[in-house]
Amino acid sequence: MNRSEMVTCMAEKSGLSKKDCEAALSAALEAVEDALKAGDKVQLVGFGTFEVKERAARSGRNPKTKEPIQIPASKSPAFKAGKALKDAIQ
Repeated sequence: MNRSEMVTCMAEKSGLSKKDCEAALSAALEAVEDALKAGDKVQLVGFGTFEVKERAARSGRNPKTKEPIQIPASKSPAFKAGKALKDAIQ
């Protein structure tokens, strides 16, 4: 499902216009993004948790040249599905 299909589905289920659903979806995604940027966790009970995972710096190897390289530390968004969501898809 892509963004426009999501907006259409939201409009059908809620009875709101597609324009209102697009605005609501954009606002929700922006709120999650802002919270993650601030280092907060976003926990939607029954759905799941969005959080930022930190990866430590490590050494790796360039697959072409086989030379050792340093891979810098990084941050990555992560999602963990909640129990209700897991149960719903089984």
